[in-house]
Amino acid sequence: MMSIYSGFARAYDFLMKDVDYDKWVQIIETYFKKYNYNGKVIFELACGTGNITERLFKKGYNIIGTDISEEMLMIAQEKSYENHHMINFINQDMRDINYRKKVDAILSICDGINYITSSDDLKSVINGAHRILNENGLFIFDISSEFKLKNILSNNTFAEVFDDASYIWENFFDEETNILEFDLTIFLKSDDKINDEDFLYEKYTENHIQKAHSIKEIKTVLNDKFEILDIVDGDTGYKLMNDSQRILFVCKKI
Repeated sequence: MMSIYSGFARAYDFLMKDVDYDKWVQIIETYFKKYNYNGKVIFELACGTGNITERLFKKGYNIIGTDISEEMLMIAQEKSYENHHMINFINQDMRDINYRKKVDAILSICDGINYITSSDDLKSVINGAHRILNENGLFIFDISSEFKLKNILSNNTFAEVFDDASYIWENFFDEETNILEFDLTIFLKSDDKINDEDFLYEKYTENHIQKAHSIKEIKTVLNDKFEILDIVDGDTGYKLMNDSQRILFVCKKI
């Protein structure tokens, strides 16, 4: 999984520039408050370049960011240094969660669970989260919904061109396996010039695979490890609809 993020890491923040991270943090805090979260340590899975991590740290949370991609973490660490934040980032596969201490909450926001494509690996994530959580600790995670992967992304191609970057995003969905495979071609403006007006661009190509997990499947895997407190629309924090594109699960260790 790590190799798929080599070029993506450099372009990630640019491609995600329209994402409302502040809204996501607001939703997370809404459920912290609803379920009286007063813990000390948050463990974030698949933190990427640290956009959620940084915001929660600024709000006073002791948060640890983990990701399988060294390239993503390097960018996250650079942000932390620039902001004079002392955030601990760990290079770790979420299928093999390992931390020496217990934590009070675990987060995985923005598709991390979709990249877990087998039932056994999904169980490994759930078991690992359960293992390092304190009693009654919260596990909050989201997935891109079946509706989104099947009806919006499925077999469609997206492309945008900007001055500093451009991308082509080709999607292929398998109805039998509920697997979305997408090829991403990214062009990033380099520091090299052809002349005073024309720049060179670096090309990166990557292949990503995601699973359209059903709510039933997620519930089955959580089973005797976690009590599901809420299942809501992950973009709004409100009632889940048939056409919700993101689903947020709020769970408590049992």
